[in-house]
Amino acid sequence: MSENRIAPRKRVLKAGTIEFGGGGIDCTVRNLSDTGASVSIESLVGIPDEFNLVVASDRVSRMCRVVWRKENRIGISFS
Repeated sequence: MSENRIAPRKRVLKAGTIEFGGGGIDCTVRNLSDTGASVSIESLVGIPDEFNLVVASDRVSRMCRVVWRKENRIGISFS
């Protein structure tokens, strides 16, 4: 498998929230870099192409854009 990422990602397991439209959906951040992340969610239904990712344990809130979707995971790049 070729590596197409700009920055290497570090494996993590952190609780997160996908925020959009005044609400939020719980997710799990699986890997993380300076430029993006991969997150797991129960269902991809209703997840917009752009949203805010909040990782409360790190006090991080970043605007994101979905790069790929697969089963119950999405790859995101930070805006």
